[in-house]
Amino acid sequence: MLRKLSVAIIILFLLGCSNTSNPGKMERAGLLVPETINDQVWGTKGYQGLLKVQSEFGIDVFYKEGITSKAITEGAISEFSQKNVNLIFGHGEEYAEYFEQLASSYPDIHFVSFNGEANLPNTTSLSFDGYAMGFFGGMTAAHMSPNKKVGVIAAFEWQPEVEGFIKGAIIEEPETEVFVEYTQHWNDGEMALNLLDEMLLKGVDVIYPAGDGFNIPLIEKIKEKGLYAIGYVSDQSDLGQSTVLTSTVQHVDKLYELVAKKYAMGELEQGNQHFDFKDGVITMGEYSPLVDEEFKHSIQTYVHEYIETGKFPSEK
Repeated sequence: MLRKLSVAIIILFLLGCSNTSNPGKMERAGLLVPETINDQVWGTKGYQGLLKVQSEFGIDVFYKEGITSKAITEGAISEFSQKNVNLIFGHGEEYAEYFEQLASSYPDIHFVSFNGEANLPNTTSLSFDGYAMGFFGGMTAAHMSPNKKVGVIAAFEWQPEVEGFIKGAIIEEPETEVFVEYTQHWNDGEMALNLLDEMLLKGVDVIYPAGDGFNIPLIEKIKEKGLYAIGYVSDQSDLGQSTVLTSTVQHVDKLYELVAKKYAMGELEQGNQHFDFKDGVITMGEYSPLVDEEFKHSIQTYVHEYIETGKFPSEK
């Protein structure tokens, strides 16, 4: 799964030049996370995004952890409302449903969630377009696989990075075998480790753990086996440059900065919003020294061409 704002002077200028109220004026911002902000991946990135909003706008921000049900969410929203929070980030797909049921009771708050449906005037759902990052991760995996067997362990079938990984691997090396498994949960580490064991028995030597709740323990085990991984969500080169060939990085902090800027300018649209490499919120991470310079240059060229044209390299 799946699993993530420097305009204060401009805003003040615009407010000073207008006699009408700015419907997007940000008072305070809040963040809801289902687990913790200390998970080193998704939750941490959300918190970093909130801190960026605080720094760039000079406003008070608040967060709450362990928000895992509609009732708890409603309580947190009520508390935030009393503190004059008028922009709330629900850091996960579950919040889209909760916000759709609760947002009409708080018309002065704009609610932002991930990977869901946003149908009310004061709700927005954000999605990273994961196909491209999976594609370039798949190319890297296939290029570096000694056995020409690569695998992706994802949370859910709907994750576009899975299809992208498969396509990228085959385009880079048509003889590559790609194995795919799903945990059906972002945080089922035990299931993910079992699926990894099964893949390793099949000779898979490069694995893309596409779930922010279990990718770190998988990479640690991959490291123990002397095999390779493609990092997910964060630049995970710090887990071992001889293990992590590169990472597909989702810059949640930059996305929150971008969203807050749009809100503050009164330009944040209702509905489902999609973001990709061209928005500067998805990048490839640091490459392992094991990856040859010629290939790194090729990938960088492909990414640039994709940003410019929206097209991927043709099948060889």
